[in-house]
Amino acid sequence: MRVSERVGTTIALVLCFGCKVWPAGPAAAAQMPAAQGLQQINHIIFLAQENRSFDHYLGALRQYWRQHGYPDQSFDGLPQFNPKSGIPPLHGPAPQNSGCDAAFPPPSDCTIDSQSPKVRSFKLRTQCTENTSPSWNESHVDWARNDPTGTSPARLDGFVYTAAHDARAVGFHDTDGRRAMGFYSGADLNYYYFMASKFATSDRWFSPVMSRTHPNREYLIAATSQGTVYPIGSNQNDSTPLTATTIFQELQAAGISWKIYVNPTNSGCNGPPYEAACLLQSSYVKSFQWGQGIPQNFPNNIGTIGVPDSDFDRDLNNGTLPQVAQIEPASNAGLDEHPTNSDTAPSQTQAGAAYAASIVNSLMNSSYWHDSAFILTYDEAGGIYDHVAPIPATSPDGIRPKDLLPGDICTQTTGPTCDFSYTGYRVPLIVVSPFARKNYVSHTPADYTAILKLIEARFSLAALTNRDAAQMDMTEFFDFANPTWLVPPSPPHQKKTDSCYLNQLP
Repeated sequence: MRVSERVGTTIALVLCFGCKVWPAGPAAAAQMPAAQGLQQINHIIFLAQENRSFDHYLGALRQYWRQHGYPDQSFDGLPQFNPKSGIPPLHGPAPQNSGCDAAFPPPSDCTIDSQSPKVRSFKLRTQCTENTSPSWNESHVDWARNDPTGTSPARLDGFVYTAAHDARAVGFHDTDGRRAMGFYSGADLNYYYFMASKFATSDRWFSPVMSRTHPNREYLIAATSQGTVYPIGSNQNDSTPLTATTIFQELQAAGISWKIYVNPTNSGCNGPPYEAACLLQSSYVKSFQWGQGIPQNFPNNIGTIGVPDSDFDRDLNNGTLPQVAQIEPASNAGLDEHPTNSDTAPSQTQAGAAYAASIVNSLMNSSYWHDSAFILTYDEAGGIYDHVAPIPATSPDGIRPKDLLPGDICTQTTGPTCDFSYTGYRVPLIVVSPFARKNYVSHTPADYTAILKLIEARFSLAALTNRDAAQMDMTEFFDFANPTWLVPPSPPHQKKTDSCYLNQLP
């Protein structure tokens, strides 16, 4: 969820100038210095796009495998795409949620009762959909409409209700919340389906928190939100920047080069050259006290991407790519894949996917390909249906939610999901590297603070909190002894031509 969105509803750089730049392709193997295992990865780049659930984006992957000659394997996507015999999980009916009783149209709230229709998982045709909210209240109602605090197992029956409730509050077209059950296929997201099939993915990859963008992105770089579930500054209980240590602080202290890249398009930043203080406003590191000092203390550690002669392009071409790089979503440019917040400004899914593809492709075509890993994921599921419930997780620091609003879920009653001891919902993951296992699916439960664990394992850094300490280190995604992709595959161009409309479904 973007910086500008509502709070909710009632329901890096020590630059390595002069470093050896090894050639790309098969010749690299003969010229690279000897290294073992994870030490063969010298550059870790990660990008979290916005607000898409695993089922919604990659749920039809097993169908794609059949259509494109990949061997079948266990993959827990949407059950309607599973085979009827063979490797489990097997074929099942399309998941469903109860919808709104038509006897109570807007402006009445969505009413779920015995007369409610069933809204089943369905294929979206439009590449533009109205927003569904992943904020604290909605995420907990999604767990179970009648048990949002999690005292019983998740029913995952609240997605349509929360989407309808919010749509009626803000005046969207889809006042029945059907969009929450929509999904895309390999015909729509052809680049992602190709890359997830060639490289590595996971069907047990979760966002860290059952809430919106801001706390999840704070976990992405610090493995905690220090008790906040809303953006910093939303109320008196989250009025000051976070004091938690970020991964960039650890890298700086260890002498490991790092950089944050942001797209300045439509951000209000004037350039080139672009001022670091302005670029910082497009990075979620500004939520941290230490991060606010980057323009003064490390101005060269925040740069541009997605514009002509960007810092990212120059770093790839000039041999100055840092060892760890975070790419922030291009939200101001409308390329973060976030569903549409306003019916007057449609946000096109395929355009955002094409933008992410251009970044991955630029790495694959660079001299850095031979020793890099690119991790593409999403900050949270966006209030869009997924059939796998959040899982128990380690509290990062023992801090309970501290900025809930009066009337929010968990302020009057409590339960297991009322703390930071559960993940959020599943989100897509694609791990792209010459060392990535071919057509690999991980089934190891993890949230994406595992990215931090990977960085920590590679560069011998301490865990930031108990949360990242408890994660896998992601080495299972790689085969360092027999790298498959020393020469990268040639992916298709991401389609951008499918219809975009908001006034109807599908």
